[in-house]
Amino acid sequence: MAIAIVDYGMGNLHSVSKAVQRLGFEGIVTGDADIILGAEGVLLPGVGAFGDAMEHLRETGLDAVVRQAAASGKPLLGICLGMQLLFSESEEHGRNEGLGILPGSAVRFKGGEGFKVPHMGWNRLEFLQPNSPLLAGLKEGHVYFVHSYHVLPELKDDLVAVTDYGHPVTAIVGRDNVFGMQFHPEKSGELGMALLRNFLSLAKGSENSKG
Repeated sequence: MAIAIVDYGMGNLHSVSKAVQRLGFEGIVTGDADIILGAEGVLLPGVGAFGDAMEHLRETGLDAVVRQAAASGKPLLGICLGMQLLFSESEEHGRNEGLGILPGSAVRFKGGEGFKVPHMGWNRLEFLQPNSPLLAGLKEGHVYFVHSYHVLPELKDDLVAVTDYGHPVTAIVGRDNVFGMQFHPEKSGELGMALLRNFLSLAKGSENSKG
């Protein structure tokens, strides 16, 4: 069963691919639309600046491909910057339009005493939707974050889990088949890998339902 890892030139592709393989799935790093749309699930990783990432996606036509994958009903997971790209816009280096799959915007941390920017390190998740398939069988714990911007979803129902960094910070989002994790699950120990495994199981279930 193939999981497409979208390659648009700005993802932590190697570590994500290795994590997928460790969990017993085939991770295909690709920018090919047919492979992405034919896969059982799609991962959209990302590191770097929001505007640059969207420019790369538009130049390659992968912005439309990711939107099509989301609309098809197949499980889609954005990781770190990839999660932010799912939303309407970001204020990073001026207003930049996102994929618009989920409504909301990415804003910069204000920082302050005891709260450096970027937010970097292990923070505890608080589950807001224990019945979410991503959280099945899991207990709250710590995962690894590295980010200067955080997402403000327009719809509270899209919030699956938060963490605290002077204020509640969006950590996991989800609606129907579309999910996002602000942290790096592949770098977040047992809990991160369990979250990733739950997502991959959704892709497996989606494939089985075709039969």
